[in-house]
Amino acid sequence: MRIREVSITGYRSLRAIRFPVGGLTVFVGANGVGKTNLYRGLQLLQATATGTLAREIASEGGMDSIVWAGKRKVNTPVRIKLHVSLASDTDRKGQSRLDIDEADKIAYSYAIEVGLPAPGAVALGLEPQVKQETLIYHGDRRPIVILERDRRYASAIDDDGKKHTLGAELLATETALSSIRDSGRFGDIDVVRRILMDWRFYHDFRSDKDSPLRQPCLAVTTPTLASDGSDLAAVFATLISVRGHATELEQSVDDAFPGAQLKSTVSRMASFGLNQPDFHPSRVFEANELSDGTLRYLALAGALLGLRLPAFIALNEPEASLHPDLLEPLARLIVRAAERTQVWVVTHSERLAAAFESVSGVAPRTVIKRKGETWIEGLRLGGDFAEDEDEDDDE
Repeated sequence: MRIREVSITGYRSLRAIRFPVGGLTVFVGANGVGKTNLYRGLQLLQATATGTLAREIASEGGMDSIVWAGKRKVNTPVRIKLHVSLASDTDRKGQSRLDIDEADKIAYSYAIEVGLPAPGAVALGLEPQVKQETLIYHGDRRPIVILERDRRYASAIDDDGKKHTLGAELLATETALSSIRDSGRFGDIDVVRRILMDWRFYHDFRSDKDSPLRQPCLAVTTPTLASDGSDLAAVFATLISVRGHATELEQSVDDAFPGAQLKSTVSRMASFGLNQPDFHPSRVFEANELSDGTLRYLALAGALLGLRLPAFIALNEPEASLHPDLLEPLARLIVRAAERTQVWVVTHSERLAAAFESVSGVAPRTVIKRKGETWIEGLRLGGDFAEDEDEDDDE
């Protein structure tokens, strides 16, 4: 299940934007145009599934700090709206065009609207209140609303088609999506919740001397890298030991650092190091000896080459601290990962953006400011790009 389309309204510099998301989506733009707000909008969508939406918004300063600051219609309520459409994965070899079109139909769409507390409402400070929430299953015949919420009152359709009312059980700060956890009765709701929870966001890997990347970790089979990279050594050990080989990992290391070899050590704890060709073969530079750029590149390799990749990976300025010579290898690494899962990249590096297009043919989308709001060049109000329509006409 992959993201088909995202819509964000009323969040920071995003007044109202809707756009498609492909297998590899690359956004490039100058500092301050709002690229990170697009990335952060997806994190807030995930927070609706984990039950941490109110906490996430509070950590940004509360509703008054993050709502659209531009002009609004008089007497209209302050709202942040998030929407995502999920479609079946179409990246299956051997399918005919008709099969792919059928598989690519939207399967689920989820939307949530949050706003300020109503006068007299029980709320702490300026924490967000859920105003509306819907989850729609797009079946073969007609769409079915399987989760509907209006303020604190919500109802859900179980797998037998029976409607259940949640009454006033929900707090105004809780999402219904995170609260309904009976997978035996509400299978579709559980599927969507688990899909969103499986997303991974990798940004700002620490590389200081106390960074989790530099520390040994428990030697436990680890198929997916944690968001902070704290189990990187275990991810490498898993690739090398469990699969019996790590060809892609070895190739990516050699692509970035020609002649270098990644070494993994496993006992009760797992650790790693790098053997470099300019030094004696027995000299292995441990993680705490590696440069910031080398360490960050290896962390990205762990995130993108894990034994089991998450359903969606988002990278925010992955080029940070990397030497310019590493940008092309990084682009190849990300493109390789996009063959296995859906990848979203936000960058301000024109060189990295150009490398994506050179390696994969995927053109980066340029993020701009338009009359104070974040926009994407070529994006039409209908939520599509003009060149996409031209490509369909050519087919």
